[in-house]
Amino acid sequence: MHLLQEPHFWSAVAFVLFFVFFGKKLWRPLAAAMDNRTNQVRQELEEASRLRREAEEIYTAAQKEHEAAKFEAEKMLAASKEAAERIAENAKKEADAAAHRHEELVRLRLAASEQEAVNMVRREAADIAVKAAYEVISSVLTEEKDTPLIDNAIADLPKALAADRHVA
Repeated sequence: MHLLQEPHFWSAVAFVLFFVFFGKKLWRPLAAAMDNRTNQVRQELEEASRLRREAEEIYTAAQKEHEAAKFEAEKMLAASKEAAERIAENAKKEADAAAHRHEELVRLRLAASEQEAVNMVRREAADIAVKAAYEVISSVLTEEKDTPLIDNAIADLPKALAADRHVA
């Protein structure tokens, strides 16, 4: 009997009897609340799973777009480099052609200048030769000496003219 006098024993009996009489009434609302909470958690997990799938799809699409943009940018960069190289090559060719034309123009001007200088020297030499011949002839020939020379030249003129006709 010793057990019947223990207060813990009676607390345990009261606890069990409380659940026996009121357990069904308390269990249903508790079970319903737990079921509701379970359903709510399940829906939240499904929603989270759906959002994760959508996020992964968006991420995959963004990666594809990024790769496509990167590929397009690389193509554009390569095309730009090729165009720049062509432009540089054309510019170099044009510069070389312009330099060649300028050089040719300078050569032509130099040749014209040289020819003009040669012609000027010839004219000057001819003028000097004429002056020198005039001075020599005027100092050497006198009236007595030049009359026979003139007569001989007049006499030889028909022969010179005939010889000139045969040559031509």
